[in-house]
Amino acid sequence: MTKVAVVTGAGTGIGRQVARALLDDGYGVALAGRRREPLQEVAGERAEALVVPADVTDADSVAALFDAVRQRWGRVDVLFNNAGTTGTRGSVDTLPVEDWKAIVDVNLTGMFLCAQQAVRMMKEQSPRGGRIINNGSISAHTPRPETVGYAATKHALTGLTKSIALDGRPHDIACGQIDIGNAATELTSGFSDVGMPQADGSLVPEPTFDAAHVADAVRTMVNLPLSANVPFLTIMANGMPFLGRG
Repeated sequence: MTKVAVVTGAGTGIGRQVARALLDDGYGVALAGRRREPLQEVAGERAEALVVPADVTDADSVAALFDAVRQRWGRVDVLFNNAGTTGTRGSVDTLPVEDWKAIVDVNLTGMFLCAQQAVRMMKEQSPRGGRIINNGSISAHTPRPETVGYAATKHALTGLTKSIALDGRPHDIACGQIDIGNAATELTSGFSDVGMPQADGSLVPEPTFDAAHVADAVRTMVNLPLSANVPFLTIMANGMPFLGRG
């Protein structure tokens, strides 16, 4: 039986890397994202890929995504809950409320909506169960300056991960979180040369690492039997100034 994965934010960055890795491993993969063209580029000519443009902030759009998966394969074994945004920079006194809500809609509500649909399918399918991996961030542990929206949603995602893992136990549903620091993607293209703001107010270049290694880490998590779980996994550039004082 073909295993089936849903990858959100699959058209770019980490989502693209993970989607391609799972396709290489023989999964049927539903590629979800806002824009069809990048998704089609990832899918290429692979018959086991399903391109589904979707907006994770819209409950009806998310439901349609999982309906498409149900019609194609009849089940879902893995959700890589990846779609997210850094959003507008700002501290709690400067970030506009509208921008705060926009970040929450994608990074928290979007993750909730996708997990909700995945859990419903995993509970009713036969054999039942599956695995959800939420894409957190180093910011789920320690924020960067003026990232109140991003940091707060990534901290909140940790609570979502724990709740799904707890409530999913009786149904053979495992849920874990991968927290990533400075994977080399379009998002981090300026980290090594322009630099990133530090806690002391300085701007310091930071190293990155090949995002393909994130896909390797996800592979490790999804290849476990459902009797085992990795609740939290952190993968980061070895030289980044995360482990230290600043």
